Amino acid sequence: MSHVSLIAPADAVAPTRALLDEITVAFGATPAMFRAVANSPAALDSMWGSFRALGGGTLGAALGEQIAVAVANRNACAYCLAAHTGLGRRAGLTGAELASAQTGDSADPKTAALLRFALALVDARGDVGADRLAAVRAHGWTEAEIVETIAHVALNLFTNYVNIALDVPLDFPAVPLR
Repeated sequence: MSHVSLIAPADAVAPTRALLDEITVAFGATPAMFRAVANSPAALDSMWGSFRALGGGTLGAALGEQIAVAVANRNACAYCLAAHTGLGRRAGLTGAELASAQTGDSADPKTAALLRFALALVDARGDVGADRLAAVRAHGWTEAEIVETIAHVALNLFTNYVNIALDVPLDFPAVPLR
């Protein structure tokens, strides 16, 4: 049971209701995580705004979901792992690709390098150093893509912490942690 109320769109006040309605349209339902975050209109606006912005970024949906799965697995966030595995399938990833992403792996060396970079950000709390940046650049990642990866990691840390701290109930099919 969640440690905070889960706000239903019909019970929310404007502009929170408008955001929850937008989220409902995007997902076909209102995921429990967003209903929990709706307790703070500012936090909901920040979270959903980040999802919208990064959804239109240069990395694309599939790679964004691989990053999310890797970060969720590293932080043992069952909610985010389940949600992003489902979203990854919608983005065209296979079960094997998503399972590999959980541990920062990929059959594609360029993708694997970026996933390892994302996990290094989590493990080092951002202090990855010049060598790690040079390694990801050596695989062809641009500065814009590196910065966008950092943004994806930060957003996923936010969602992981919300779901873990508030014990948000799982409303996606469970996925085993690796």
